[in-house]
Amino acid sequence: MNRIQVLPADPRPIWSQIEEGLRRLLASGSLSPGDTVPSVRELATELRVNPATVSKAYQRLVGAGLMEVRRGDGTYVSAAPPAVRKSEQTRVIRQAAMNFASVAITHGADLDTAREALDLAWDELSNSEGGNR
Repeated sequence: MNRIQVLPADPRPIWSQIEEGLRRLLASGSLSPGDTVPSVRELATELRVNPATVSKAYQRLVGAGLMEVRRGDGTYVSAAPPAVRKSEQTRVIRQAAMNFASVAITHGADLDTAREALDLAWDELSNSEGGNR
């Protein structure tokens, strides 16, 4: 599995950084449906964080339908992405867009710069090895 970064100076909770890192690996195709993900203990050891922190990130991804736990066998990437109502998809994307826009604005970026950053991120994720978006 590609590397997930945890940055202690990042104001986001560590579990959120882990969740976002896993979502990025899923979006880029680095993790594919059916792939095994490290156990909570393995990832906690690798990242040097408390296992409860990794467990929270995993629970959120399982709750979102992106990962599944097979009792006694491990944690896997879900075989199919969850079906999401259009209204829920719109709500989640709008919230993420508001977060992105607030970061861009508070860092002095103009709209063209922000759009360019979004386009580059989209291209990076969709053109990664195994990317399918």
